[in-house]
Amino acid sequence: MEKLGEILDKSLKRLDLSPRLDEYGVWPIWNDIVGATIARNAQPEKIRNGTLFVKVSGATWMQELQYMKEMISQKLNQSLGREVVKNIFFFVGKLDAEAVKSKSQGSSPSSPSSPAPPQLEFAEEHLRSIKDPEIRRALRRLFTAHARKEKK
Repeated sequence: MEKLGEILDKSLKRLDLSPRLDEYGVWPIWNDIVGATIARNAQPEKIRNGTLFVKVSGATWMQELQYMKEMISQKLNQSLGREVVKNIFFFVGKLDAEAVKSKSQGSSPSSPSSPAPPQLEFAEEHLRSIKDPEIRRALRRLFTAHARKEKK
């Protein structure tokens, strides 16, 4: 008599599903990698051939995250233990409020459907939720540059 785990393991190897399963490992770690503030405004939608498609709440977030996509993909791959995300493609769309709520466990009560534009005050208040210091520093620099640009 074989154990169920052994049978499943053999079946998965035969079906060669392990690369696809690795790709979908992005979803459970996304919020921890990017932090609650970004997670409220950007969620992975699908992954195809190493390209992660991420839906964002607005053009400002798309622009800001574009500068961080290499760092985000490196952090995701590091956490997954192999190169799964080769590229990230951001697109603007309406985020599912319930999905964002259920995925953002420690998030503050902010409406994901109508996020505030990234301003310096907003950034400082929410940067604390980002655990990774490198991503936090990069996002702080982007928010500061954006605030300076808006003053002109």
